[in-house]
This record gives sequence, C-alpha cells and structure tokens, in this order.
Amino acid sequence: MDIGLLTAPFGKDMNFQQVAEWAGKAGFTALEVTAGPGAHLAADDVLKDDGKRVRKILADAGVRISGLAYYRLFNVGMDQAVYAREIKDMAAAAQIVGADALCALAGFPAPGKSKMQTIREVVPAVYEPVVKEAEKRGVKLAFENWFSTNLQHLDHFRALVEVLGSPNVGFNFDPSHLCWQQIDYLAAVEEFKGRIFHTHAKDVAVSKARLARLGVLEGGWWEYVIPGLGIIAWGEYVRTLRRTGYNGVLSIEHEDAAFGAKEGFEKGLRFLARFA
Repeated sequence: MDIGLLTAPFGKDMNFQQVAEWAGKAGFTALEVTAGPGAHLAADDVLKDDGKRVRKILADAGVRISGLAYYRLFNVGMDQAVYAREIKDMAAAAQIVGADALCALAGFPAPGKSKMQTIREVVPAVYEPVVKEAEKRGVKLAFENWFSTNLQHLDHFRALVEVLGSPNVGFNFDPSHLCWQQIDYLAAVEEFKGRIFHTHAKDVAVSKARLARLGVLEGGWWEYVIPGLGIIAWGEYVRTLRRTGYNGVLSIEHEDAAFGAKEGFEKGLRFLARFA
C-alpha cells in the first residue's frame, strides 16, 4: 500500500509543486490533491497542456496522484449545473494524470428532504451525467462518507450504490466518521468490498468523561487526530482492506489541532508505515 496525504492543510502556504517536492522527500508516495477553483490543482492546470507540467512535477518528486479531491459543498438539487460542469472537467483531469479516483462529496440533503429521501429522489438526476462521464473516461468516482453529507451511515451507502448503479461509483472510505458514531467500520469494509476506491487515514479520539457528561447527541466529546493517536484499530483495518482486495493508498487527512501540517503528516507516516 502507498501512504499518501490530502494536501488541504498546506492551503495557500505551499503550491502544488512545493507540496509534491516536500512529500516526496518526506517519504510519501501519493498525493490526494485538492482540486477546483483556488485549490492546489484546477482542472485547467491539467487540461491546458494535457497534464505535461503536472506529470513532470510528480515524476521529479517521486510521487503520484491517488485522487483528485473535489470537495465542493452544496445541497443536492441546488447549483447542480455548476457542480456538473466542474466535476466533468475534474473527471477529464483525473484521467489525464492517472489518478486512482476522483474523490467527491455526496452533497448535503435537498431542502425539505431527509438524507435518504435525497438519495432516492434527487441524487439520480444530479449525478447520473457525472457518472456517465466517469464511465466514459474510466475514472472511479469515490464519495467520501463525511457524516454531515448524505452518507451518514451504511444504509445511505447502500442506497447510493443502488440508485446510481454503476461499477464506477464507490467510496473514499473514512473509518473515523463511522467509528465515533459506533458504526462498525470493519464490517463496512467487508460489506462494500470492491466499492472502496480510496481511503482516508484519520483517527478519532473520544473523551469518555465528556461523553458521560454531554451524551451522544451533543458534540465536543470526540475529535479527529493523527493516525495512532485515537481509537481506530489500524492493524485490523489495514488487514481487512487487504483481505477484501484493496491495495491502494492510505491517504492521511490531517485535522489534528495539536500539530502543524508537516509535523502531523510525518507522525502519521511513521505510524502507518508499520502496517502498509
């Protein structure tokens, strides 16, 4: 398995080339690159020269792109014209740079509808053109299961797969979003084997004292941390991924307030290296 990172924490402090160079020297082999207007890569950055500049940067740094991370925040059924246009360009860019997956969000619920209603009633019309574009280009479309979006739990996972129907539709699987909800993330890997196209490596720490005081309906009793500093069983997780056929990237998503970008990524790399 490759150990990679999501470039988001570097923001505007480092451009794509600088991130790639640092990551290669630090020992990473893959990048999940934020993609879209104002991100580390815009589709135009790739399409304007058929990816030549991007591929040279990657080759010089000794890294590859595991995923283009197009995480536009939107309510399904609203602004879909802009979304569809941008993500189709992203699919083309993902094909050109040889990304494992185009990573995206499943959107927030449509106004007046539950998450399940949104998936069943609104998602098909919005996403089917995107799915067709991904199929045409041989690109895997990997939706992250961020609980705030329509992918909160496993019935939502199943519904999304069913309504879109394509073998190119799957997940950028993040165990941390399931773990703190007390959803069995290992069983989820088993259930959706063959549909996990990319995975985030992010841990979650739980304060039992705050949980006992606040209860599960309140926030503030869990937080995202660097892999190895929380309660995810990483050895079991990686073993389950491998046993179900996944041998791609463990992409560190750094949201740990205790560490700066470089320090946090380096700690995560050292920890995950024992399993990958």
